[in-house]
Amino acid sequence: MKDNRVIPASELVINDDGTIFHLHLRPEDISDKIILVGDPGRVKLVASFFSKIEKEVSSREFCTVTGLYKGERLTVISTGIGPDNIDITVTELDALANIDFSTRMIKEKLTSLTLLRLGTSGALQPDIKIGDFVFARTSIGFDGVLNFYEGRDSVCNLEMEKKFVEHVGWSSQLSSPYFIDASKRLFDMFKNVAVDGITIAAPGFYGPQGRFVRIAPRDVNINEKICSFRWNERRITNYEMESSALAGLSALMGHEAGTMCTIIAQRAQLGMCTDYHPFIKDMVYTALEKLVENK
Repeated sequence: MKDNRVIPASELVINDDGTIFHLHLRPEDISDKIILVGDPGRVKLVASFFSKIEKEVSSREFCTVTGLYKGERLTVISTGIGPDNIDITVTELDALANIDFSTRMIKEKLTSLTLLRLGTSGALQPDIKIGDFVFARTSIGFDGVLNFYEGRDSVCNLEMEKKFVEHVGWSSQLSSPYFIDASKRLFDMFKNVAVDGITIAAPGFYGPQGRFVRIAPRDVNINEKICSFRWNERRITNYEMESSALAGLSALMGHEAGTMCTIIAQRAQLGMCTDYHPFIKDMVYTALEKLVENK
């Protein structure tokens, strides 16, 4: 059923200059192919491959560049860290594409965006090496963001959720985990260059990923339980912090989304690479080439 609401100013915040509240972008400022990165500094890396820069905007942790790569218009945006920022970014990008700012109403014809997140990650399985790329074909949301939205169950794998909760003995005090697939089109685009991943998106870097620094995680064996989980011979591959909210919100809104990460930590072998920038550069180039090949 068509939604004919006029969206109030408190719900869709448009700045006095006509830009959307957090991203400070106008609808014409973005492409329909968008790369998302966590680190604002990584926007410059992606944009360094562009032959022409059309738009540059910076607001808080949200830095945006729109330009041309091999003649195709692309946008890169930094989100900062965490699923809460993904909730802001995806919602505001969808509004830029699908809300008429003059009437505050949903457009008759909707635009489906392509949203590809490029990030860093820690591998859980010992055979996944530092420098490998992992594409999150399925994401496990430990963050709970999607649970706040109507339609959550219609886009999630409820059977997989149930089996996982039983397998690890999930505490009822934690957010209910959700299992959501990425865009099949994007997975097919990258399946020959990346490990097929079931990726956990955690709401934090330390305890929520089972790290023990000074305060112990509530379940010190959680990662061992996670690593032993199987679904149709697939296994959980890695941790990061944004893929589930991106895939879930995009599925509800009708966008094509996925996450590819470079492995910079080997959790099973207790290894870490801090000089990972060459791996990131290689991933960015690979992603740009795939995006323009598949128009």
